[in-house]
Amino acid sequence: MRNANAAQRLQLSARLGERVPSLLQSGFWRALGADRAADVERARVFGIEFGALWSSVPASAWATFVAAVAAWLVLCLGARRLTARLCATRIPPGRLRRSLFAISEVILRTLRPGLIAHGLVLTLTASLVDGAPDGPDSLAQWLDTAEMIVWFGGFIAGLGAALLMARKPSWRLLPVPDIAASRLAWLPRTLAGAVVLGWLSSRTAATLDLSASGNGAVQTLASLTFITVLGAAIAQLRRHAGVAEDNAAVADAGTGNHPELTIRPLWLSVLRAAAWLTLVGATLALLTGFVSLAMFVLNQVVWGLIVIGGAYLLTVLVDDLFMTLLAPSPSSAATSVDGRNDGKDDGKGDNKGGPNARPGTSSAAADGPAPPRTREQTALLLSAVCRVSIAFFALLLLLAPYGEGPMDLVRRSGSLQDGLTIGTLQLNPIKLLQALAVLFVGLGAVRLLKGWLNDSYMPTTRMDVGMRSSTTTLFGYIGTVVAIAAALRASGFSMQSVAWVASALSVGIGFGLQSIVQNFVSGLILLAERPVKVGDWVSLSGVEGDIRRISVRATEIQMGDRSTVIVPNSEFITKIVRNVTYGESLGMVQFKLPMPLATDTDRVKALVLAAFQAHGGVLSAPAPNVQLDGVDGTNLVLNASGFVNSPRAAYGIKSELLFDVLSRLRAEGLLPGQTAPPPA
Repeated sequence: MRNANAAQRLQLSARLGERVPSLLQSGFWRALGADRAADVERARVFGIEFGALWSSVPASAWATFVAAVAAWLVLCLGARRLTARLCATRIPPGRLRRSLFAISEVILRTLRPGLIAHGLVLTLTASLVDGAPDGPDSLAQWLDTAEMIVWFGGFIAGLGAALLMARKPSWRLLPVPDIAASRLAWLPRTLAGAVVLGWLSSRTAATLDLSASGNGAVQTLASLTFITVLGAAIAQLRRHAGVAEDNAAVADAGTGNHPELTIRPLWLSVLRAAAWLTLVGATLALLTGFVSLAMFVLNQVVWGLIVIGGAYLLTVLVDDLFMTLLAPSPSSAATSVDGRNDGKDDGKGDNKGGPNARPGTSSAAADGPAPPRTREQTALLLSAVCRVSIAFFALLLLLAPYGEGPMDLVRRSGSLQDGLTIGTLQLNPIKLLQALAVLFVGLGAVRLLKGWLNDSYMPTTRMDVGMRSSTTTLFGYIGTVVAIAAALRASGFSMQSVAWVASALSVGIGFGLQSIVQNFVSGLILLAERPVKVGDWVSLSGVEGDIRRISVRATEIQMGDRSTVIVPNSEFITKIVRNVTYGESLGMVQFKLPMPLATDTDRVKALVLAAFQAHGGVLSAPAPNVQLDGVDGTNLVLNASGFVNSPRAAYGIKSELLFDVLSRLRAEGLLPGQTAPPPA
C-alpha cells in the first residue's frame, strides 16, 4: 500500500509539473491543427457508435423511458411538497426541521437527475450485444462514467440549494444574508453543470484517446469554465457587500444620522483574498502552459467546497438530532429551571440568596433536575463525538486527491531534510514547522474545548459557578502543558533534554522569578483546594468584594463601587482571608436600639420580635433574639439580631426591618419624645 501511494504521488508530481504550449502561443494552435484530423476521426467513430446504439433502441423502450421520466418528475414535485409539510407540522419546533428539510432537498435533487441518467443508461445498454467489437464495450464504460458524473452533479446542485435556500429564507441553515443568497441562487446549478461538462469532457477525451493537443484543449476549456463560474460567484459576493453599504447610506441620507460603520470579519476578507489569489494563480498557470496544474487546483477548490459544505450540513443535522431527541421535555425543563432557582434562593447554589428563600428547599431542587441534565449532557457528548468523526472523515476526503492520508503525510515529512545538528540536538526545519503546527492546533483545540466546557457542558452540571470556573481553568492549564509537550516532542526534543533544561533554569527561576512562581503555585492551590472561588464575597487586607476571576498569577475582586482590584494569588495563601459566603454560611442582621430608661422593655422586645417574624427573609431557625446590651447614660441599649439565608441579603433586610420597627414603635407611642400614639 505504501509503494502504491508513493507511485501515485510520483505520477501526480510528474503530471502537475508537465508544461505544454499555452493557448497564447502559436505552437498550441499548430499542434491542435496538426492533430485535428485524427481527433475528429476518433470523435466521428465514437459518434457513429453512439448513434447506432441510440438507433437500436426500439420506440416502445423510448416511450417507456419518457413516461417513467414524467412520472418521476411529478413524484419528485409531490415528494418535495410532502417533505416540507411534514417538516413543518410533524417535527418539533427548532432547527431540526430546517436541517431535515435541507437533507431531504439534497437527497431529492440528487435522485432526480441521477435516476433519470440511470434509466437512460439502462435503456441504451439493454440493446448492446455481447461479443461485439471493442467499441460497444468502451461505450458502455463511458456511459457508466457519465452516469456517475451526473449523480455527482445532482448532489452538487442539491447541496448548494440546501445551503442557500434562496426562495425559502426562513428554512436557511447557513448564516447568509437574503440578498447574498438571492444573488448566488444561480451558483449551485451552474457549478453543477460546469462540473458535469468539465469532468465528462475529460473522460470523453480519455475514452477517445485524443492527442495531447486535443486533451490539453479540453482541459483548458474546462479550466476556463471553472474560473469564470467561481470568479463570478466571488464578484457577486463583493457586489452584495457594496450594495448593502450603499443602501444603508441612502437610507440614512437626509435623516441627520450617520450610516453605521460596517466591520467585516477578518476571516471573510482573508477567505475572499485567498479565493482571488487561487483563481489568479490558476489562470496564470493556464496561460503559461501548466494546464494540468491549473486543472488540478480548480478541481481541488471545487472538491473542497463540496466536502466542507457536506460536512457542515451533516454536523448541523447530527447536532440537531441529538439535542432534539435527547433534550428534556418542557415540563422537565421547567422543573429544572425552578429547581435551579430554588437552589439560588436557598443560598446554596451560588451563595447569593434572596429575601424570599426558605430553608429546606435545596433537597427538592437537587432531586428534580437530574434526568434532564443527564440527557442534555449525553446529547452534548454524543454530538461532540459525531462532530469530531465528521471532521476527521472530511479531512480524509480533502487529502484523498493527493494520494495519501494524514499518516502518509506525517511519515513522509520526516525524510525531507536532515536539518542542523548541535551536539546531540538535531534542528530540522520540517520538524520545527510541525512543532509550530502542533502547538497552534493544540492551543486552538484547548481553547475550543474550554469554550465548549464553559458555555455548553458545565451549565448542565450541578457544579456552582466557582467550581465550573476552577474546572475549566485547570483544564486549560493541563491542555496547554500537553500542547507544549507535544510541540516539543514533534520538534525533536526529548523529555530528558527538557528535564535537564528545566533543572538548569530552576536556579534562575528561584532567584529572579520567585514571586511569579509563588503566585502561580498559589493559583493552582486556589483552583484545587478552593478556599475561595469565583462568586465568593471575601475580605483581605482592607479589600472587600466579590471574586470575578482567578487566573494564573492574580485574582480579580470587584468592589462595591464596581471597581476591580487585582490581588496576587499568594496573598490568599499567606494572609488571613475572610470569606463571607464560604460553604453554606448564613447572614446575620443586627442592630442596636437605644431607648429611655422608663421604656417598657417587654413591649419593645415583643414589637421587635414581631417585626422579625413578619419579614419573609428572616429565618425561623436560628430564631431571632432581642437582648439588653447595656445602659448608656439615660438610655437602655437593646441589641436585636436574626439570621437570613445569605450574607448578601443582610444589608437590605436590615434596612427593611428598621423601617418596620420604627413604624411599630411609633404606632405604640414608644419612640423617645413621643407622648401618645398617633391617631388611627
